[in-house]
Amino acid sequence: MGLYDLKIMKNNTEIKQQLLKSCETFIQKRLSNVQHNIAEVQEALTSETKSTAGDKHETGRAMLQLEREKFGVQLSEVNLVKQALSKINVLKQSDAVCLGSAIITDASNYFIAISAGEIEVDETKYFAIAPNTPIGQLLLSKRSGDSVKFRTQKFTILNVF
Repeated sequence: MGLYDLKIMKNNTEIKQQLLKSCETFIQKRLSNVQHNIAEVQEALTSETKSTAGDKHETGRAMLQLEREKFGVQLSEVNLVKQALSKINVLKQSDAVCLGSAIITDASNYFIAISAGEIEVDETKYFAIAPNTPIGQLLLSKRSGDSVKFRTQKFTILNVF
């Protein structure tokens, strides 16, 4: 392996590290948002005082309980995604698309991690996608030069790192 190849590998690793950092920031914002919502509902539940209209009060409390349960489910989902994200090793090099791979195609670029939307690194746009999404499933195990057809779009993988 020559010096040029080592520089490319280093640059590719830096790109993947930046992509992973953006995904971590994305999931941390989601986590903070859900925790904030849970705190607001909890505060509303504790500050709710017994009114003279008993049925109205009980209905309000029941609605707040449902909200708290909904946010609890969201918190659980965010923690699962955060846990999946922690398993990504951006230092791993693979010719085939796997968790943590960055994929350059002739149409779009992807980062197999979590569904976090569009991320820009060094003026190049990547779509952070989870491996269990339809496009993620199609890309897994593919290599440079492989063609992929997703819905009506056909594209060729130019590079996997």
